[in-house]
Amino acid sequence: MPDYAIKDIKLAPGGQLKIDWVRDHMPVLNHIREEFERDRPFDGVRVALSIHLEAKTAYLAEVIRAGGAAVTVTGSNPLSTQDDVAAALAAAGIKVYAWYNASDQEYRDHLLQALDTRPQVVIDDGGDLVTLLHTTRRELAGEVIGGCEETTTGIRRLEALDREGKLLFPMFAVNNAQCKFLFDNRYGTGESVWSAIMRTTNLVVAGKTVVVMGYGWCGKGVAMRAKGLGANVIVCEVDPVRAIEACMDGYQVMHSKEAAAYGDIFVTVTGSRDVLTKHHFTKMKDGAILSNAGHFDVEINKHDLKAVAVEQGQARHNIEQFILKDGRKLYLLAEGRLVNLAAGDGHPAEIMDMSFAVQALTVRHIMANRQQFQRKLYRVPAEIDRRVATLKLKSMGVVIDSLTIEQEAYLREWHE
Repeated sequence: MPDYAIKDIKLAPGGQLKIDWVRDHMPVLNHIREEFERDRPFDGVRVALSIHLEAKTAYLAEVIRAGGAAVTVTGSNPLSTQDDVAAALAAAGIKVYAWYNASDQEYRDHLLQALDTRPQVVIDDGGDLVTLLHTTRRELAGEVIGGCEETTTGIRRLEALDREGKLLFPMFAVNNAQCKFLFDNRYGTGESVWSAIMRTTNLVVAGKTVVVMGYGWCGKGVAMRAKGLGANVIVCEVDPVRAIEACMDGYQVMHSKEAAAYGDIFVTVTGSRDVLTKHHFTKMKDGAILSNAGHFDVEINKHDLKAVAVEQGQARHNIEQFILKDGRKLYLLAEGRLVNLAAGDGHPAEIMDMSFAVQALTVRHIMANRQQFQRKLYRVPAEIDRRVATLKLKSMGVVIDSLTIEQEAYLREWHE
């Protein structure tokens, strides 16, 4: 019996082409793969990944396996799994449990199947694997040497566990590494969100009013790319410092209930819930498009959206149409899930090259120093950031300055 749960193994050739394409555009991971093949830092170690299952993730799985690990992969969102990529991994002998458009129960079952492999290292995206290891499958937590978390949402969950002293194994906040959030969250999210929205709607962005809900690093990227596409951008925030930053970056900042009347396209990217509710829907203009770039599908309140509508249907693939009493139509993209992955291919390969390089090197750091760590949330070591940045610059053909001995000495001194 095959050791996978996927849609169709016959889809593997198409998925392999996708993996081959991203591999050719991920030079940092390629360099790390060569090191792993030589040094075999993960020989005999069981590693489970719960990340959006598309080509870049598949290549990360291959890189980890090249270091000697027994790798299991599952998704981190029911609508972001690409069935052909899952099939390609399965055909290559990697355990895979995921398919596109899984029901809530199927998605949970896939996570549990991944945990049935008794992983010693977990690479999580959003915290679902770690949550199960602290609840339903708590008996497996003692086998976990450590893990990495990819997202802001997942880090918040880990911070809560760490704060309460309930974390059962060491975890590293990969999302907080500079070579992750400065590039993945900002440039990756910014580009992939608009790529997905434009591909899904086939509508122009220029001249429209875009409302960005949240001005963290992801929100900054979404707003920046919207502005670059010619949109008028409004930012809504709860943090006064970020709100000032948005003002000084040249955006209008206003309360969300006021902004609701102006937006042509809304993008929620807060990591919180109920960011758009009935109080906003009833004020929106005819044809307003609603999309979410936060990890979970709770930012746009779908219950409220259904409640204010008198009719609901499919307007186009990945676009639901909600007709209000007065005839206005609101459009929801990708069921309110992560639009850039549920309706697109996710971040560009060159961006994920850096993020996944941080993941791979952090896993090696965990294994090399496993005796040192307590059951806490740790920062990724600064040397990993520097290593990834150095490799990335080299792959780009960029040479930078270095300090002289005298300059280094000067910077260490406290006197003139």
